[in-house]
Amino acid sequence: MVSEELVPTLLQRAISRPLDERQAAYPADVTKLVDATYAVISRTGRLDPTVREILREAGLSTQAFYRHFASKDELLVVLFEDGRRQLTEYLEHRMNRAATPADQIRAWIEGVLAQAVDTEAADRTRPFVVNVERLAEAFPEQQQASVAALIAPLRDAIAKVSDPAGAEDRAVNVYRLVFAALADFIRQPPAPDARQIASIVAFGLRGVGLPG
Repeated sequence: MVSEELVPTLLQRAISRPLDERQAAYPADVTKLVDATYAVISRTGRLDPTVREILREAGLSTQAFYRHFASKDELLVVLFEDGRRQLTEYLEHRMNRAATPADQIRAWIEGVLAQAVDTEAADRTRPFVVNVERLAEAFPEQQQASVAALIAPLRDAIAKVSDPAGAEDRAVNVYRLVFAALADFIRQPPAPDARQIASIVAFGLRGVGLPG
């Protein structure tokens, strides 16, 4: 379910025209549309549900949809951003439990790849992995902000074990490695096994100057 904290931000970005006295009902509509899109994707297995399918699932009108979103791509970006937010929080939680910076880096890599192991997480992530280039082209600022939020905790951990001046570049390289692997696993099941995950973790650790 989309977070309550995210709804006001989504409304501000998704629509710039003035809101009338019915404004109080809008956050509930946005939540219904987001949750309905997740539900349609999960049930049908298709990566690009139609607006009609989404509205049928949400029980809302076409007018309600376009009150908040200029296009279906914009709605998909909302889901994309919410998924990134949840993943960032999940990764930070894992990293906070790690004893050393090296363990934090390991926790970050394993946490990302866990999205391909968990069936529900993989189902929710798949449409955005498949459509990431199209969404990034349509909404570059949101994409860049999402990537920056994911990289930040990894960069901070890398800075503690290597030259801080190069931590950003190393974090970006690890990000690209791990998310490319995640995309492959999500597009082409089965999920990665323990050996495959351990191999990617070792490669990532060596890439920042640590023993694999």
